[in-house]
Amino acid sequence: MSGEISNLPEQYRRYARTALDQDQQPVSGPVELYDEREPVVWVPGAYGGMVPVRKSQAPAPLQLQPPRDLSPQPLLDQTAQRLLGGGIGSGVALWGGGQFLAGAGQFVSGLSGAGALLFFLALAGGRALLMGGGARVHNEQHTHVHQKWFGRTNVTNQQ
Repeated sequence: MSGEISNLPEQYRRYARTALDQDQQPVSGPVELYDEREPVVWVPGAYGGMVPVRKSQAPAPLQLQPPRDLSPQPLLDQTAQRLLGGGIGSGVALWGGGQFLAGAGQFVSGLSGAGALLFFLALAGGRALLMGGGARVHNEQHTHVHQKWFGRTNVTNQQ
């Protein structure tokens, strides 16, 4: 009977040996001893529970972040402020220089006009001095208008 294959279920044997009782070796693969196993850590899972993970594969613990500086920052940094101030300052200085040159131009223009006036007065005075002994002509004419009644008028010219 031991060589025949039966379709019936196996009969219960009261003292049959199980796999725990037998000293069995794994069929294939390396043997992993208890001391050689990597320790397991428990980390929070995606659904709120704790999940066992090998220690080498566990995520690094969260490091405390240093406190942030919450003081208000300037709108422009210091270099940009210096560049902006230099640009505005040089623009104002150049505008002031232009205004100074425009005023200086008007002053020189006024001086040249006054110089031209003085030059022509000097010419006229020099001519008067040079021609001082010449004959002087004086023309004088008087006109007399005499109004009368009914639109009549007498006009006389005297020299």
